[in-house]
Amino acid sequence: MVDTAHRNTGVEGVAGGVGVTALLVAAARAIETHRPDSLAQDAYAEHFVRAAPASAGWPVHLREVPDGDTNPLWGRFARYFGLRTRVLDDFLLQAVHAGSVRQVVLLGAGLDARAFRLGWPPGCVIFEIDRGEVLAFKHQVLGGLSATPKAARVPLPMDLRDDWAGALPGAGFDPAAPSVWLVEGLLFYLPPAAESYLIDTVDGLSAGGSALAFEVKLDKDLLEYRDSPLYTSTHRQLGIDLLDLFDREPRPDSAGDLADKGWSTAVHTPFDFTRLHGRGPLPEPNDALAGNRWVFADKPPRT
Repeated sequence: MVDTAHRNTGVEGVAGGVGVTALLVAAARAIETHRPDSLAQDAYAEHFVRAAPASAGWPVHLREVPDGDTNPLWGRFARYFGLRTRVLDDFLLQAVHAGSVRQVVLLGAGLDARAFRLGWPPGCVIFEIDRGEVLAFKHQVLGGLSATPKAARVPLPMDLRDDWAGALPGAGFDPAAPSVWLVEGLLFYLPPAAESYLIDTVDGLSAGGSALAFEVKLDKDLLEYRDSPLYTSTHRQLGIDLLDLFDREPRPDSAGDLADKGWSTAVHTPFDFTRLHGRGPLPEPNDALAGNRWVFADKPPRT
């Protein structure tokens, strides 16, 4: 009976390891939502945090953090996730509003609620791929809120180590039509070969006119920042050692690989967008965000 209940709620899927980082991002989005100068709005985020035992005591409002914005985790790191949410929201919406893209694929969708909170044009389909336990938890929380998606939503409960590329067409994805892909906060948990396979697979499934955004880390030695405030505060306050979750092998040049395949690519630091929006983290000494890059790529239409 207990096993069945776990399969139905999916709580164990966000109770530890990489899964609990989805709750960390949800808490950060909740805090960002309640800021007076919010960059992104996610009314569902705090409900995910409150529904999971692993995060039941976490803050969802900055006033619940005694040291507020000076707290490295719930201040600077949470603001980073708020900025990332806004930038990637803008990327997706620009892709679907600028032309004929109507297919949106979220790889490692986690507790992302973009299908429910963004203004999608008519005809959009949002494919969400993640482990079944994570999507089950997500469905339970959103169902309890009677949330209604603003576009057609197709969840694919699959591990990204399985044949998700083979499953997509069967779920209604058309490889001959342009699509926009998002790989948010995922690749640095994967071995380099898995990252390369994922990027190659996206390329193979993308028609001309498609777009892709993903996040990578360029650090040659992640342990160089082991004692950074961002990592140490996350470990101390939540018991999450991010460096134990990250894959530490040398990373592939995925942006360069896409460029070699004919995609146009732009690589930015998060600080570029802090300066653009006037809010978010800026560089600091011993900065665990120094190697983070956000990559935006477009596949030229066929002529």
